[in-house]
Amino acid sequence: MRSPARLLLSALLVAAIVFSLSAPASAQRPTPARPKATREGTSLVERVGTTGILQVESDSFKDLSPRQKILAYYLSQAAIAVDPIIYDQMSRFGLRQKRILEAVVSHPRGTPPATLKKITDYTKLFWANSGNHNGYTAQKFLPDFTSEELEQAALQAVKNGGLRMTPDELRKELNDLRQSFFDPAFEPMSTAKSPQGGLDIVQASANNFYGPNVTLADLKNFQEHYPLNSRVVKIPNPQGTGELVEQVYRAGTPDGTVPPGLYAEYLKKAIGYLEQAKPYAEPGQTEVIDKLIRFYQTGEYRDWVAVGEAWVQNRVDVDFSNGFVEVYRDARGVKAAIQGFVTVTDRTLNQLMTKIADNAQYFENRAPWKDEYKKQGVRPPVAMAVEPLTETGDFNVNTVGDNLPNEDEIHEKYGTKNFFFTGSTRAFNRATGTTALEEFAASPEEVRIVKAYGDEAENLMTALHEVIGHGSGKLSPKLTHEPQFYLKEYYSTLEEARADLMALWNISDPKLRELGLVSNPDVAKAMYYNAARVMLTQLRSTTKGDQIEEDHQRDRQLIAAYIMDKTGAIQIVERGGKHYVEVRDFDKMREGVRLLLAELMRIKAEGDYDAIKALIDKYGVHFDPRLRDEVVARYHRLGLPTYWAGINPELTPATGADGKVTGVSISYPRDFMRQRLAYSAMYEPSLLAAGERTQAQPRRGSRR
Repeated sequence: MRSPARLLLSALLVAAIVFSLSAPASAQRPTPARPKATREGTSLVERVGTTGILQVESDSFKDLSPRQKILAYYLSQAAIAVDPIIYDQMSRFGLRQKRILEAVVSHPRGTPPATLKKITDYTKLFWANSGNHNGYTAQKFLPDFTSEELEQAALQAVKNGGLRMTPDELRKELNDLRQSFFDPAFEPMSTAKSPQGGLDIVQASANNFYGPNVTLADLKNFQEHYPLNSRVVKIPNPQGTGELVEQVYRAGTPDGTVPPGLYAEYLKKAIGYLEQAKPYAEPGQTEVIDKLIRFYQTGEYRDWVAVGEAWVQNRVDVDFSNGFVEVYRDARGVKAAIQGFVTVTDRTLNQLMTKIADNAQYFENRAPWKDEYKKQGVRPPVAMAVEPLTETGDFNVNTVGDNLPNEDEIHEKYGTKNFFFTGSTRAFNRATGTTALEEFAASPEEVRIVKAYGDEAENLMTALHEVIGHGSGKLSPKLTHEPQFYLKEYYSTLEEARADLMALWNISDPKLRELGLVSNPDVAKAMYYNAARVMLTQLRSTTKGDQIEEDHQRDRQLIAAYIMDKTGAIQIVERGGKHYVEVRDFDKMREGVRLLLAELMRIKAEGDYDAIKALIDKYGVHFDPRLRDEVVARYHRLGLPTYWAGINPELTPATGADGKVTGVSISYPRDFMRQRLAYSAMYEPSLLAAGERTQAQPRRGSRR
């Protein structure tokens, strides 16, 4: 489960995410060491509307051995290989839309500059969101160009060799895609967990986890053999009722005993790179890679569990995730989106994570829920500060923390791995200032405390959320399935709220000061200020409607609204025509944290669907659109991005005379379009201009 950047989902858009990223604070807090500027002075490469595009860097790569660098290269190629899958998972039109857009921007000769600019901007937003629905609000965004302009630009791309279609074939394709591109009422939400208009959550969601004629009622008694990695479709049967079948995501086995399934082309390509990575794998990592290859071939859930069991026990400097992992994108909370990331350990910042992990049982014992739900014999989770080298699919720069695997059966036996993505936080730090904090803080005292301790608080928020939040608690023995089976579409919101609340509950524990991780009591105040302010500031990203759909946003709204209602510790106030969220009593706010955390753990442990539905529907979904309009206008005046995309470091291999990779260098391209076209060129070489290299094409003789 993930911890998204507070820059996106909470009041920290600018100031409180300014992580010091120095060594953890000692009993007397040192002056935070700000990261050095990038080679260009800022990580913000460009803006497209309200989206900022950041260059992510990985200083730790230089400390890897040549073998580790080659390993990182092949694992990165495997992550790039699966990236196209996310576009198809998000929409049945996604890959077709992507192909047209990429052909136009890569073969633009003859297209009017004004038209090309509009199509290029839209294409960058399309890449940034893995389709034409916003990655957080799930709302569809429309192009500024017309269908006629797109047709003329695409016809030019055909002439220029960018599309292997006749003009008539292209016109038919564009006609098929017209609604998906231009009609705001056609599939307006990629994931709709609170649908309107009489549709259920499956029917109202534009994502492609289910066939277009499948309903939630159809799925009620359907037993999925491949819950994470299949699309459920309805096919004709003699009775005329339709039969549900699973189209499994798998490559098939080499001997043909398991046939290929959906996404076989991409999974086979990934398997090829994983095989090439094996000779360079770190100790114990070959077993992980072999098991992942087996899973991609068979698609069997038991093979996926075997991957997680081997991976969670394998602590290495060059780590990776590749698979169908998170279920946020599915309104049912069952089907998983593809993701890939490759990381290198940031050794200078590991103390924060490892100290918390080593004391996981201490925090479990002091959790404010019943003893029957407390886990005993907690294995210290693997906790690492890491710098991302590659992020693809459903994983991107917006995530600053992650806790994996998600399967409780693995947690019980082997624990979890917890990642703190320091490279992403540095990128945000280098791109932003403190103007949003000054605009939305309720008092000068709040500004003072968050400026002084917001970075420390956010380091701890992420670490506590991932390390002792997601891995905590014990289920009732009466549950015979994973809790998400019972809690359905509300599970992910519950789990993210529970992890946030564990951070808010424990930030005041004297153990953190004893460990040298908290420098001052005001660190807790900074965290509480941020948790309160989120219910206001996160509204900036939901520009239409009056409902929140994304799980992390629902979780933060739930926490603040519940505490406001139950304790009165925080209040929305108006001054000078502007609204603020004011913390009036920190002790009462902590009492609200205790109450909600205990109830969420009970609900999870007992699989109480009715209780979680009532809580989230009351506190986590609805907001006043007039308040949202005010927040959007205030952010607009500040001129700050409200959504982000990242440019990965570029790993360039050098080869010897025999064609084998002999070394790998790292660079920072600061060119979002070039990198995305290079990724797509793994399958469509025509997308790159003649002579331009992709990351998959080694540079012979280069030794840097």
